[in-house]
Amino acid sequence: MTVHLAILPILIPLVGGLLMLLPPFAGVERYQYRRVAALCLMLAQIGCSIILMLMVVQNGAIMYAVGDWQPPFGIILYADQLSAMLVALTSFLGLGVTLYSFAGSDREGKYFHPLVQFQLLGIYGAFLTNDLFNLFVFFEVLLIASYTLLIHGGGKQKTAANVHYVILNLIGSSLFLFALGTLYGITGTLNIADMSQRVAQLSESNQLIAQAGGSLLLIVFGLKAAMLPLHFWLPRTYAAASAPVAALFAIMTKVGVYCIFRVYTVIFGEQAGELANMIQPWVWPLAILTVIAGTVGALASQNLRTLAGNLVIVSVGTLLIAFALRTPEATAAGLLYLIHSTLVTAALFLIADMLGQQRGKALDYFVVARKTKQQALLGVLFVVAAMAVAGLPPFSGFLAKLVILQAVTGTEQKIWVWSVILISSLITIIALSRAGTTLFWRCTPSRDASETPSVSKWQMCATFLLLGASPLLAIFGASIIDYTNNAAAQLHDIPYLIEVMNLEGDIQ
Repeated sequence: MTVHLAILPILIPLVGGLLMLLPPFAGVERYQYRRVAALCLMLAQIGCSIILMLMVVQNGAIMYAVGDWQPPFGIILYADQLSAMLVALTSFLGLGVTLYSFAGSDREGKYFHPLVQFQLLGIYGAFLTNDLFNLFVFFEVLLIASYTLLIHGGGKQKTAANVHYVILNLIGSSLFLFALGTLYGITGTLNIADMSQRVAQLSESNQLIAQAGGSLLLIVFGLKAAMLPLHFWLPRTYAAASAPVAALFAIMTKVGVYCIFRVYTVIFGEQAGELANMIQPWVWPLAILTVIAGTVGALASQNLRTLAGNLVIVSVGTLLIAFALRTPEATAAGLLYLIHSTLVTAALFLIADMLGQQRGKALDYFVVARKTKQQALLGVLFVVAAMAVAGLPPFSGFLAKLVILQAVTGTEQKIWVWSVILISSLITIIALSRAGTTLFWRCTPSRDASETPSVSKWQMCATFLLLGASPLLAIFGASIIDYTNNAAAQLHDIPYLIEVMNLEGDIQ
């Protein structure tokens, strides 16, 4: 079974999601069966991802040729320390989302749990594939599932947000196909490792075509990642989604960021000849402007969900800054920040939903409203999440931002990066302080607390699970930083990738 370990994260949600569409799981009244099945599937995925991480640490990266069609042909999966880490992160987030939905949101539609599995299938596949066309296929899988999940529970606001979301992603998918056709036409391959060898050998005229194809990919990945100026869809879309769906979507932008790291390090990295680091002049200003746009959006947000959505944009900009530095140290720092920001922003969406349940018609808007029933409990959760996302010690946000600032020390961009990250953190603290003051201090007495629903044990369990990861990331920071350093070094080691893929000497 260990031989097929690289494909198990894809097979488990695929088979599990399909089975949940059949009896005895089908039917509105069968939600208990679906919950048991969903929980078992998530635990299996977490176990599989942990074993996969241990395997790649001990034995090196794994190349898995589906159907035994060897590279550069066929469907090739590649599990290194980076992809294994992201699979584990996604499965952990999926467990939290699944537990939170047990409070009742999963009963708003009988296909919620199968759709979550199909969404995870697409995300796992995007992290594990080593072929650009298969990356496109997995993108479509996760997007189709996200279209339906976004309107889970119904409502005009969700429908309106979904229309814009679908249209933008259809445009992005079309551009993706144009980019793939362009690159395949001049390189004769879509295997990422094989393409990294061929790009450096292109003629001058073909280099211009490859540059056009690579630039189209940046637009596609930038749209998925919500990079400025393609970020405008995210706050409204995430705010409209139900809480567990919005929390799951916290990893969606990271898929786009991951693709930027993978494609523009392996294919258009240092070894790409005239096309080396072709997007770096563009990424620098876009990364900084993305942080600024997200920070301003956070300060102007009118409710906690929109604030969390803008903080996702800030995290994307910060990750792009780490990418733009183009060093293994900066990549490692960005990977640590990726783990932290995904879990904490996901927890913020859950906290916003719990607050909305107890504030009546005011929901999570920053207006004077009745006092929440569980004021102390929700207040503590909010403070912990706010301190973590703002980057205050002793939580993971402080450690993650610190290693990014250390990675830029000694470079020409130091003044820009330090200024942007530190000022953004300060403004984030101001925005979160305003939000907390309004939500928890500026309250009117509740008329009858007994009529207000208490937070479900499933909701608390899921929120504690995601938030609890923040101090743990700080406590075990040394070990995690060692892992991210190794993952980043492996990503930047292109000859190692070529060796694993058995592609040496492939080009005559």
